[in-house]
Amino acid sequence: MVSVSTLAAITIDGLAFGASLALLGVGITLVYGLGEVLNLAIGAFAVIAAITASLLTSGGVPLPVAALAGLGVVGVLGLVIDRTLLSLVYRSDGEERILLGIFTTLGLAVMLEGIMVNFVSSRYSLPLDLAPVDIGTTVVTGTSVVSIAVAAVVLAVLFTFLNRTFLGKATRTIFQDERGAQLVGIDPRKIRTLVFVLSAVVAGLAGLVVAARSNIGVGNAFQFTTFALIVSIVGGVRSLVGAVVAGAVLGLVNTLANFFIGSYVATVILFGAAIVFLLFRPEVMSS
Repeated sequence: MVSVSTLAAITIDGLAFGASLALLGVGITLVYGLGEVLNLAIGAFAVIAAITASLLTSGGVPLPVAALAGLGVVGVLGLVIDRTLLSLVYRSDGEERILLGIFTTLGLAVMLEGIMVNFVSSRYSLPLDLAPVDIGTTVVTGTSVVSIAVAAVVLAVLFTFLNRTFLGKATRTIFQDERGAQLVGIDPRKIRTLVFVLSAVVAGLAGLVVAARSNIGVGNAFQFTTFALIVSIVGGVRSLVGAVVAGAVLGLVNTLANFFIGSYVATVILFGAAIVFLLFRPEVMSS
C-alpha cells in the first residue's frame, strides 16, 4: 500500500510535469488564438533551448547564463521564422491559413529535427543539483519544486503582460476582434511577430524545465508537440487559462498513471483523460 507521503511526493512531481505541459500548451494557444497558425514545431523550440543550454554548461558557462542563451537562441529563431515562413502563411485567410500553417510548421519541425540529428545525438540535461525539500512529512525533489515555481512566475508575468500592459491589451483585442483592432490603429502583423517570439521563448522555457528534471534528446521534440496539442485542445484552443488548467491536470494524471500502472499504459490513459475533458470540459476552460 502506498503511503500518504509517497502519494504526496508523486503529486508534486505530477504538478511539476504539468507545469511544463502548461507552458507548452500556452505556447500553442498564443499563436493559434492570435493568428490561427497551429505551430507544430513548438516541440523543436523546447528541445533546441534545452540542448543549447546543456552544451553551454558542459563548456563551463554558468547555468543561468546558459539558460538565458538557450532562450535567446529560440527567440531569434522564432523571429526569423515569423518574418520569413509565416509571412507567407499570414497572406491567406480562414481554413486556407490553418492548413497552410499546419503543413509549413510540420515541415519546419521535420527540418529542425533533421538538422539536430546530424549535429547532436546523445541525451542532455541541466546540472541543477538541489537538495530535497521537506514539506511536512513529505520529501520531494528540489527540481520539482523549482519547476513549479518557475512556471508559476512565468505564467503570472505573462498574464500580467496580457492584462496590464498596452501591448498585452492590444494582443487581447486582436484575439477578440482583429478588424476592430485595425480600426483603432493596432497592427496585427507586428503583434503576431511579438507573440510568436514570446511563444517560442515560453516553449524553450518548458524544455529547460524538463531538462532540469530528466534527460532530453531530439526525439522528445515530437513528444512535446503532441503534449502541447493535447493540452491546448483540452483547454479550449484559444483559452490560456484553460491551457494552464489542462496542463496541470493532465500532468498529474500522467504521472500517477505512470507510477501505478506503467509508462505505456499511462500514455493511453493520458489520451483517455483528454477525451473525457473534451466531453465534460467546464465552460470556463472553453471561453
